[in-house]
Amino acid sequence: MRREFFFDHALLPTGWASDVRIAVADGTVSAVAEGATRAGANHIAGIAVPGLPNLHCHAFQRGMAGLAERRGPTNDTFWSWREVMYHFLEVLNPDDVEAIAAFAYMEMLEAGFTCVGEFHYLHHDVDGRPFADLGEMAARIAAAAKRTGICLTLLPSLYAYGGFGETEPGSGQKRFLNDPERFSRLVERSRAIVAELPHGRVGIAPHSLRAVTPRALRAVVASQPDGPIHIHAAEQAREVEECITSLGSPPVQWLLDNFVVDRRWCLIHCTHMTLDETHRLAASGAVAGLCPTTEANLGDGIFRASDYLANGGIFGVGTDSNIQIDAAAELRQLEYSQRLNYRSRNVLARSEGESTGHRLYTAALIGGAQALSQPIGAIEPNRRADIVVLDADHPDLAAGSGHWFDSFLFVGGRRLIDSVIAGGEIVVEGGRHRQHEAVSAAYRRTIARLVGA
Repeated sequence: MRREFFFDHALLPTGWASDVRIAVADGTVSAVAEGATRAGANHIAGIAVPGLPNLHCHAFQRGMAGLAERRGPTNDTFWSWREVMYHFLEVLNPDDVEAIAAFAYMEMLEAGFTCVGEFHYLHHDVDGRPFADLGEMAARIAAAAKRTGICLTLLPSLYAYGGFGETEPGSGQKRFLNDPERFSRLVERSRAIVAELPHGRVGIAPHSLRAVTPRALRAVVASQPDGPIHIHAAEQAREVEECITSLGSPPVQWLLDNFVVDRRWCLIHCTHMTLDETHRLAASGAVAGLCPTTEANLGDGIFRASDYLANGGIFGVGTDSNIQIDAAAELRQLEYSQRLNYRSRNVLARSEGESTGHRLYTAALIGGAQALSQPIGAIEPNRRADIVVLDADHPDLAAGSGHWFDSFLFVGGRRLIDSVIAGGEIVVEGGRHRQHEAVSAAYRRTIARLVGA
């Protein structure tokens, strides 16, 4: 289907432009004209920017947002949070997963994310046995993406052990587990499922060096020569210490020393890296997948963003645990973490007079598109028509185009978003998804039952 849209202002690869008309065919931009007339196109008033990719998400965790914010008997860390997560999974069924994922994806679209990388490790039934359809849970994720209209890169996760040294998995991990052979079948089933989605893609996600052995990691990477590879790395200090004890070096260093880490790879978090690891990862061409809001919520630490970007590192952002879903907030938290660390301002802008908001947003577009292996991240021909339209009449945007991104990221955030186009379809108008009420109602029923169980 062919359609045309007309925007008062739009960010194109060449910069800000006015009176922009775009043509869309089968969800993809086919032509862009600036300084154009409306000429019968659908006029969407406001300021159009490319939708931001969300490169790291565990959708089911949206359902437990707020449930782990009570202090325990000992120092709370990621590891104590993980126990709350395991408890939440004890009764979660496929219908629940679909309802929660649909709500999370709807929120993402309302908040400025138009494509998601689902790092998917909840594979099996509550007793740990595979469903009759090995891809049952993957199919529910795909159904949620289809319903909401978000672009999906599905990343089935290989999780085989409870910790370094082939530690026996705990009972809370039984729903995640596969060996490499069954995992390969899961990946192929996922490809068949996602093939039914516009621009659906599949990659692989070895969970972490603590959850897979070096041999298994080599096997699954060799068996999947195409598509992105995502892996958690160096999120917590304890993880780094255990990796050094087990494998002889920190996670990021070990990966760089033992694999050809290149543009296919996305290393998630990388919170605890040495300066040498930071420089080497930046030079590799891989993407650092940062989840600043979750990393702050879990008390993980602060990524070496200033050093990494100064050395040409590529990054994108994700919502991870989905404690808060807000595209602008992720980038704002990234910059603010650096300001607190260095006691300075506008740390991640690279030159005098450069807009920090513009710098962060455009860099995250590039890194997110690469990490998800999707034709997204710009308003130009042959890219998916994923566009976020800001309310030009909002007072926070009154200062003009030189300040639009700064006002979006640091002042107004998601409340400045008026409309969202995903794959050429208008899915958000007036800040609300077209299925907001129905998706929200299903989510409320699901959470009320799960919390009361």
